[in-house]
Amino acid sequence: MSTPHLHLRPDAIYPFDARGIAKRFRHAAIFGALDALHPGETMRFVNDHDPLPLLQQMQAHFGESVEVAYRQRDAEGVVIDFVKR
Repeated sequence: MSTPHLHLRPDAIYPFDARGIAKRFRHAAIFGALDALHPGETMRFVNDHDPLPLLQQMQAHFGESVEVAYRQRDAEGVVIDFVKR
């Protein structure tokens, strides 16, 4: 049995590896995870490519309430921190 996620640390970083999620479910899973974040929390997103269409959709949906900060952006893939404001 797992321990429930209690959101006790507003500065917590939660990993999200999109590479293991079927492509047809990725955007829904990512948006769901972002909706679940509390202000100050970060989702560390890992993917095998730069998700430019996703970032455009996020901007339209979340506006300024989610900050995007690339941590890695190269031929091996991307790591992006999405910070809920």
